[in-house]
Amino acid sequence: MFSISKLFASSDDPNSLGAYFRKKRLQQFEQLFYNQFDVNQQVKILDVGGTDYFWKGSSLLDHPKVEITLLNLHLEESSHPAIKSTTGDATNLSAYQENEFDLIFSNSVIEHLFTWENQQKMAGEIERVGKKHFVQTPNRYFPIEAHYALPYAQYWPEKLLFHTLTKTPLSRFRKWSSKEASDYIAEIRLLDEKELQRLFPSSEILKEKVAGLTKSITAHNLL
Repeated sequence: MFSISKLFASSDDPNSLGAYFRKKRLQQFEQLFYNQFDVNQQVKILDVGGTDYFWKGSSLLDHPKVEITLLNLHLEESSHPAIKSTTGDATNLSAYQENEFDLIFSNSVIEHLFTWENQQKMAGEIERVGKKHFVQTPNRYFPIEAHYALPYAQYWPEKLLFHTLTKTPLSRFRKWSSKEASDYIAEIRLLDEKELQRLFPSSEILKEKVAGLTKSITAHNLL
């Protein structure tokens, strides 16, 4: 049954708007992937901040020579033989050598690093350990803030945003816990197109459009 609350739920919910856009984004990524890589060659992918459920339904999992490593601060579960999981820090990939991976993938992670300095570190590490990359993040200037589903919440005073998240159900039709709200407010630093281009100066910037407005931006060198 259709539900407005489901529609604005987290992208983990398959019925949400976030899941819809994530699916479209994956399809776009796959088109670029197949233009770059032959299905018969071995391809090592590092998904920085990735999850097992993101790849469910992806055609990449049908190819036995594609290997995806999920890297997170905490070990993620994996249910597919082509996907393995490890722990690590996106700003310090010193466990890996230069160009160790054929492709670095990251979806809606780089905005969760607290500071511009950390975002620079992550971008530098991605370019060091990956031959190719595909790095997506919500656009700072989109009217609906991606994490809270609230209009222009990226510009609200922190006290007002915290109160709204914890005391009202306006954000995704639920009240957030104090810890979850404070953690998100502290860690999220949205990027705009110019900043993403500065982080990945030799990359192309893809724009994901909604009603003519740029919802998210992606830096990639799958050219």
